[in-house]
Formats: sequence, C-alpha cells, structure tokens
Amino acid sequence: MIGEVLVAREGAIATVTLSNPERMNALSLAMWERLGDIAAELDRDESLRCIVVRGAGDKAFAAGADIAAFKTERANSGQAKAYGERVAGAMKKVAACRHPVVAAIQGACVGGGLLVATQADLRICGSSSRFGVPVKNLGLVEAYDELEGMMRVVGRAATLEILLEGRIWHAQEACEKGLVNRVVDDAKVLQEAYATAARIAEGAPLAARWHKKFVRRLAEAKPLSDSERDESYACFDTEDFREGVAAFLAKRKPDFKGR
Repeated sequence: MIGEVLVAREGAIATVTLSNPERMNALSLAMWERLGDIAAELDRDESLRCIVVRGAGDKAFAAGADIAAFKTERANSGQAKAYGERVAGAMKKVAACRHPVVAAIQGACVGGGLLVATQADLRICGSSSRFGVPVKNLGLVEAYDELEGMMRVVGRAATLEILLEGRIWHAQEACEKGLVNRVVDDAKVLQEAYATAARIAEGAPLAARWHKKFVRRLAEAKPLSDSERDESYACFDTEDFREGVAAFLAKRKPDFKGR
C-alpha cells in the first residue's frame, strides 16, 4: 500500500499530513511508524509551539488500516501482537509529544484513524465528518493499547457503545460524546484548526507543555508525589512568567521565549 506521512513547518506551527488519498489515507505499518518517529523528532524541537495533524485532501482524516494487508501482516495472533506493539509504540510517541497537538478532521475518521485522533489534545471536525470503529464486523478486537486513547477521551460507557454497536456516527454525536472539541462548516475545518494552533502558539510554550503534562498525569490513579506538586509551581521561576506579568502591566503583547 502506497502512502506517506508528510511534515511541513510555518513559524512555530508544524503540520503532519497522513497522505494516502487513494485509500482514504489508510495507514500502512510504515506510515504508523513514521508518524511516531515524526512525533519524537518534533518533541525535541524547542522552537515548536503546536502541531496540526490532518489527512491529505478533504475526504478523510484517516480510514484506519488496510484490511487487505491482514492476510500477510496479521494472519494470526503472533503476527497481530508484533504488529500491534509496533503501532502502540508509535502512538505512545504521539501521545507523549510535549507540544500541543490539534487534529483537523475532514471527512471519515474511522478505525485506526480514530486511534490517531485520540492521541491529539484537541480535535476539530467538519459538520459532515463521520466516525466509528466497526471492528465487530471483522471479528476483530481492539487491543488494550488501542483502547487506552479512546477511553481516555470518551470514557468507558461511550467506548463500549462505539465498539459493541459498531455503527458510523456523525459530527454532532462526536461532539456530544466529547470526542471532538468543536464542529465547524466543512470548508472551515483547516481555518479553525490553524486559528486554534495560532492561539496556542501565542501563549507561553512552557505553560502549554506543563498543562498538557499535568492533565495527563491527573488521569492516572496513583497519588502525586511531593516533587510533582512542586513542579506545578515551577513556572514562577521562568523568564516567560516574568515577561507575561510585565507585558500585562504594560498593556503590550508578551514575547515568550520558552525559558
């Protein structure tokens, strides 16, 4: 299956594009792993402030994996485990990226496409976007690593509804489930996604990274350590904090440096 993951950069915002338009941006194993590698590369970029993930064209964000490849890549449990571990490793890199990630969802976001979208921090879709994980029709089970992102975003009840019914649902329901943050006209998805990214990029980058880290940490059951609680006050020792206060008092736009 031909496909690639593209990276572009404009200022402090990077765009990652899932590109396999002839197959509704279905992801090959190479694309999964490339997506993870890109996330790790962008994570190390100190000058970056936000990432937008999208699909090529406007027909699909991503339609998941290529079912035709199952007979060679996931024909049995051993193959499936090896494949799943490689995909899970890539998705953990996306989820762990310290920069905020915005998913711009146009068209279909199903199966593995939903897995990618749930690794983002914010999701914006078009009014005709559609979602679903109809794996029940394949006799296929979502592995624990695949379920983790979905449950983190929509919770237990909605996850079971999505998997047990296996139906395709639309943008308004996705918003009601908490899967997407915002629904806009189809023609304005990218405009709104980049406007969102720009608002994020205007803020203090250290604050954005800490907020992302803290919110994810609070989803874990184990109690916070003293050092973790101390870290939540570390912003007061940064240059960005001093700049933000000074800019507010002077009624000017702050110039954050990420220090």
